[in-house]
Amino acid sequence: MKKIVDVQIGQVETGKGKVILQSKAIGSCIAIIAYDPTRNIGSLAHVMLPGSAPAGKKPSEKTRYAANAIATIVSKVSRLGSRNDDLEVTLVGGGNVLNRADDTICKDNIESTLQLLSKKSLKVRAQAIGGTDRRSVSLDVESGIVSYSEGNGSERQL
Repeated sequence: MKKIVDVQIGQVETGKGKVILQSKAIGSCIAIIAYDPTRNIGSLAHVMLPGSAPAGKKPSEKTRYAANAIATIVSKVSRLGSRNDDLEVTLVGGGNVLNRADDTICKDNIESTLQLLSKKSLKVRAQAIGGTDRRSVSLDVESGIVSYSEGNGSERQL
């Protein structure tokens, strides 16, 4: 039986083997999924904001920000034996779910996340970002399969 771990906004969870990491109701946020297929190690971050956390933020609030979440992913998978070169990254989210012309947080989240991943030499292998629908995503750490859904649609694999 696989353990299911729900990843809430601002959290980063990591697992090895028989674990499913999942996050739901992803609007303008970005779910960053990192997976090491050689060691069956996976991590999922539910990022709310672009850039880095301002000084003075509580440690539990820092991973709401893309830079801090990515650093946490790298640290956590490294402790389980993975290296950046071994990671495959998938991105899900960044939707303008309120359909506002002046809403830039989704675009800012996407741009910030892509830039920060590039700086860490982490390659994005698949993505389902942008648009206007909310999304849900899961990573089966044992198999490496990333599944997502948009709106009320059926689940698809990335």
